[in-house]
Amino acid sequence: MNSAPSMARASESSGPPDRGWLGLEGRVCVVSGAGSGIGAAVAEGLVDAGAQVALLDRDIEAARRVAQRLGDAGRAFAIECDIADEAAVQAAAATVRAELGPVSVLVNNAGMLKPGSLESVPLADWNAALAVNLTGYLLCSREFGRDMLAQGRGSIVHVASVSALHPQTKSGAYSPSKAAVLLLSRQLAAEWGPRGVRSNAICPGMIRTALSAAFYEEPGFEARRAAVTASGRVGEPVDIANPALFLASERSAYLNGAELLVDGGLGCMLMDMVPRPGFNDGVKAAA
Repeated sequence: MNSAPSMARASESSGPPDRGWLGLEGRVCVVSGAGSGIGAAVAEGLVDAGAQVALLDRDIEAARRVAQRLGDAGRAFAIECDIADEAAVQAAAATVRAELGPVSVLVNNAGMLKPGSLESVPLADWNAALAVNLTGYLLCSREFGRDMLAQGRGSIVHVASVSALHPQTKSGAYSPSKAAVLLLSRQLAAEWGPRGVRSNAICPGMIRTALSAAFYEEPGFEARRAAVTASGRVGEPVDIANPALFLASERSAYLNGAELLVDGGLGCMLMDMVPRPGFNDGVKAAA
């Protein structure tokens, strides 16, 4: 099986960034969970657009590696932060303000999955997932949003999941937490929109990240997943980073409280997954 393309190759394939088009030049942006996967791709896109980017991650070494790779005139800064810890978020915000200035964009991306069926998932695992996937998004929105509210403008982008719309069984609090993120995003839009701050969400489908990379080592696994998307492929982190940049920018100025489904057309394939003799006998559901 061919290996997944690197983020650099994926970015090159989409052409050189147009910094003027996005209007993010010089903006101070914060990305949580930026040490790998979607967060790292979003950080890369923001740096390419001329923004100054704070990369938050519990794994500070991972964040530093991404920042070093993106090192474009000192625009990428790694900060250790557990977004489920209010004091840690407040400390990270103080560092960002001191080093970069007031924040204009927040991308809530950090996430956690603790597997388990609802009848048996340990309460500690349930609470841990909610603390990161939901409460962490609130803490970051509230703390970094202070700058946006003071400026009378700003954009918050929340990375939710297609699992917020369709339950992902035996994944503990993952689907409930991601569904709650959508309501959090809408409530922020309703409360802060009149004050100039927008809040929107992205629901990624099947995206190849470090957390799922091992799955694709199984022979035939990627082909089975690709077969249930209208685009015929598994997504890459850059496929989420590009719409995240759009939502962060003024190009999406009239989008507020929106939920953007970025799943390669997975939802379009539902009826083709329903057995219909003589029509789709060979169709197999995703693994």
